[in-house]
Amino acid sequence: QVQLVESGGGLVQAGGSLRLSCAASGSFFTINVMGWYRQAPGKQRELVALITKGGSTNYADSVKGLFTVSRDNAKNTVYLQMSSLKPEDTAVYYCYAEVVRELRTYAYWGQGTQVTVSS
Repeated sequence: QVQLVESGGGLVQAGGSLRLSCAASGSFFTINVMGWYRQAPGKQRELVALITKGGSTNYADSVKGLFTVSRDNAKNTVYLQMSSLKPEDTAVYYCYAEVVRELRTYAYWGQGTQVTVSS
């Protein structure tokens, strides 16, 4: 099994910054893609940012230039540095990973961490 454990969420004022972390553990061969999705109350889960093992990134238009995704392959950890936060960034942020195990690729999700941005 694979576990994704997030940390770093919390309450921050508009304009502030937060850094989320997500560490993967368990039995697997490699992790191809890691990243973050978010879900605000009453809305669907949406992509925030993804990063491949080679370092290629993909961002939602709403966070480009404001959020930065990075990863430490040796630690199987992905980070999300969020800057200039706005109240509309308030959501539960979920870690996501595409993990290769037993010659197949599986998608895993973390339990979610709450980010609340006050105005």
